[in-house]
Amino acid sequence: MEVANLKEMFVAQGQLDATIAINHNITYKTTRSRRTLALIVEIGELANATRCFKYWSNKPSEAKEVVLDEYADGLHFFLSLGIDIGSSKNEYEISKPDDDLTQQFLNVYSLISLFAEEATEDNYEVAFSAFLNILPLLGFTWKELEEAYYKKLGTNYVRQETNY
Repeated sequence: MEVANLKEMFVAQGQLDATIAINHNITYKTTRSRRTLALIVEIGELANATRCFKYWSNKPSEAKEVVLDEYADGLHFFLSLGIDIGSSKNEYEISKPDDDLTQQFLNVYSLISLFAEEATEDNYEVAFSAFLNILPLLGFTWKELEEAYYKKLGTNYVRQETNY
């Protein structure tokens, strides 16, 4: 079992969110539903990169770097939504769930739907925890995800500077 310490990531995400808010004249309040949908889409892109549900195909998963990049995208939106609702939880235990990867993706979708209906800290934390527990099913460590997150953070700043 690993522990994800997100304190610094929440700060970094808040700074990126502030830059985006200024550049696009938006607020957390005006974008919560769009950020929630973006999160769902990014998790779909992650699932697609893993190919875990493609029972009709023999093609392997995308390269490790591609999968981690897609995971980092989802992490960005989870952090942003946590800041939005004022989540105070900075540490999560990451453990391998009993479910297989496909079922864990379905669990995450279901839990995000509950959060979309009622954006409470409890609903957020349960959904975020389920998302983080995908990590061991993919065979990645928290350190690898951290590195992918900060790499993508840099990319996202470049995108803001270049009117992406």
